[in-house]
Amino acid sequence: MRTWGPLTAVCLGTFMLLLDVTIAVVALPDMAGSLHASLSDLQWVMDGYALALAALLLGVGAAADILGRRRVHVTGVVVFATASLLCGVAGGPGTLVAARGLQGLGAAAMLATTLPLLSSVYRGRQRSVALGVWGAVSGAAAAVGPVVGGLLTDGPGWRWIFFVNLPVSVASVWLVLKVVPESHGSRERRVDWAGTVTFAAFAGALTYGAVRAGQHGWGETGTVLAFAAAVVALACFVVAERRGADPMLDLRLFAKPAFSGVMAGALAFNAAAFGLMAYDSIWLQSLLGMSPVRGGLVFLWLSLSSFVVAAAGGRLLHGVPARITIGGGLLLIGSGQFCMTSLDAGSTASALVPGLVLVGVGTGLVAPGLAGAALATVPQDRHGMAGGAVNTFRQLGLALGIAVYGTALTSRMQDTLPHGPAHALAGGGAGALRGAFSEHALRTAFAAGLNTAAGAAGVTAMVAGALVVALVRAPRATGGSVTKPGRETLTETTGAPSAGGR
Repeated sequence: MRTWGPLTAVCLGTFMLLLDVTIAVVALPDMAGSLHASLSDLQWVMDGYALALAALLLGVGAAADILGRRRVHVTGVVVFATASLLCGVAGGPGTLVAARGLQGLGAAAMLATTLPLLSSVYRGRQRSVALGVWGAVSGAAAAVGPVVGGLLTDGPGWRWIFFVNLPVSVASVWLVLKVVPESHGSRERRVDWAGTVTFAAFAGALTYGAVRAGQHGWGETGTVLAFAAAVVALACFVVAERRGADPMLDLRLFAKPAFSGVMAGALAFNAAAFGLMAYDSIWLQSLLGMSPVRGGLVFLWLSLSSFVVAAAGGRLLHGVPARITIGGGLLLIGSGQFCMTSLDAGSTASALVPGLVLVGVGTGLVAPGLAGAALATVPQDRHGMAGGAVNTFRQLGLALGIAVYGTALTSRMQDTLPHGPAHALAGGGAGALRGAFSEHALRTAFAAGLNTAAGAAGVTAMVAGALVVALVRAPRATGGSVTKPGRETLTETTGAPSAGGR
């Protein structure tokens, strides 16, 4: 390649923001003990980041096309670094959750501009190489997150999973300003603020309702009001997108069965594959007594199998229809989750291994092809919108998965423990848990909760896999060229997708 500078600069930020999706997983038990956090607080530590990232991605991408992608990217890194500092010094769960939401805002600005910046610098074969490297870095970030989080939590402490972002952010800003040129999209477009605000309100109310249901029940007034607010916000979003001159998401695309199928797959993928990791980590450390490092290493079964399949699949599965790779991968993820529904009070970490391997294999099949499959379902002038929609649905799926599966877990535990899991985990740590209940009762209740949550994740993946197989078909030629399903290679005239561009 002519120069690795711009690619290194962009990948540094990408690695950091995606690492923070999973790095906090193994630190949750220590956070609970240090901050006296309840299970719902821990849910929001994970959800605050994913939710802000999902809710703002499309809107920020559209704004970056107008304001300048490099400018927005650098601003995002600065916001991300500031939020990381606030996370590291947080004195209570509320402050930590708020800072995680601010982190998500910065991450949205970074992720929305990553591919457009690469597209503006590289052409032809160089662009293909750059996108391949970027994809590998993205996968590596998610894979090493639990291990890095375990090492930092076991070493200097959980706060350092956030402090470590500060020097990386400084290096990222310096590199981007030095080697990445400014670029813009169409300056004639307007930012869809109405769509951005209403979508954020919908996603936030829906997630809040799901988390609250785990604490207070599905029929509780606050829960019902949250879901009602989500319905109203969704209706407002639909109206805003249908009437807006420059909608951030053209709802007419959902009339295409293939596009709807891919979006369903993207939503279910992150939810089913990664939505349970936080609760598995709590079980491994707080109930089984594993250290953060050992707990993080358990997830290597998922990461390594995903990496091997993704690397081999690029050659062996070339030309296989996206509905087979994505749909089949989701079915494997569902099977893996069902394998993890037989835990009991005597189960050890090894009980998770077969299921994690299957989930990893499915992840290796689904992740590489989602973006390419989305692009293949729409005309070229909608490639940017489709690429942004895939990222948005994936992160929204993660936020909802954490909330819904956490509610399934706590609801099942409430059937077993007299005071409920929120009370049991208040104050955090294994000591508080064992002080409230007997060892056997806790293990039995938490294992039962995990079984229920894993079953819900399995159903999610299976249903989505069936939808993908049924709806996603080979694309027709649009605009003189066809993007092959399951591939993320983009033609030079198309460019890499921007999160907000048409």
